[in-house]
Amino acid sequence: MKEVSADKAYLGAENLLTTLRNGAIPYIPFKSNSVPDSRGSYGPKSELWTRMYHFYSLHRAEFLTHYHKRSNVETTFHMIKSKFGQRLRSKTLTAQINEALCKVLSHNLCVVIQSVHELGIESNFGQSVDA
Repeated sequence: MKEVSADKAYLGAENLLTTLRNGAIPYIPFKSNSVPDSRGSYGPKSELWTRMYHFYSLHRAEFLTHYHKRSNVETTFHMIKSKFGQRLRSKTLTAQINEALCKVLSHNLCVVIQSVHELGIESNFGQSVDA
């Protein structure tokens, strides 16, 4: 894990610290009313929270580049749920994992097929690379 992107609801010193302790960089945007030198509900803001706030404020474009990767993931989940349904019907955990992976595979195949038709990409599925 290199990065963690989350929405503003997860902005908190404990979440930031846990992410960093696990070797990842937290990309959690700050709320519009966030102030670096204020006190939180549990006392003064941590040094980590303040440093992350300044990084967010001073390097907004770089921060948002990382954060918006989350948008791609959310869009993909939405597409999969819209096309194949939100629920998993399998009973066991292993079967549920396999069902979810099948939905992801099916989504990827649909995207490839759509791209072939819309963009006019020539496909050579099943042909040898040497052919």
